[in-house]
Amino acid sequence: MKGDRVEVVVAADDGSRTYEIVATRAGRRVEVSTGRGVVEVVEVTRTGEPVRTARFMASHVVALVEHPASEARNPGSAADPRYFLRKKSVI
Repeated sequence: MKGDRVEVVVAADDGSRTYEIVATRAGRRVEVSTGRGVVEVVEVTRTGEPVRTARFMASHVVALVEHPASEARNPGSAADPRYFLRKKSVI
């Protein structure tokens, strides 16, 4: 969902570099997969079509941090602060 992001810290000759992959539009999500010494981070559409791909050698990846989109973005969920306001007005 929009707001998903993944930070990848990669070891480089001059220290480390940080890359950030973000789901930029509504309905897109970020998926992470590893295999055969490669870490792949892909932004995909609702239908599963890849939009953007980043590949890193697993031996050089220092950290990989996934930041899921906030639950509060789903209107009507209990995590949405407006949820309680609506519930109070209905009662």
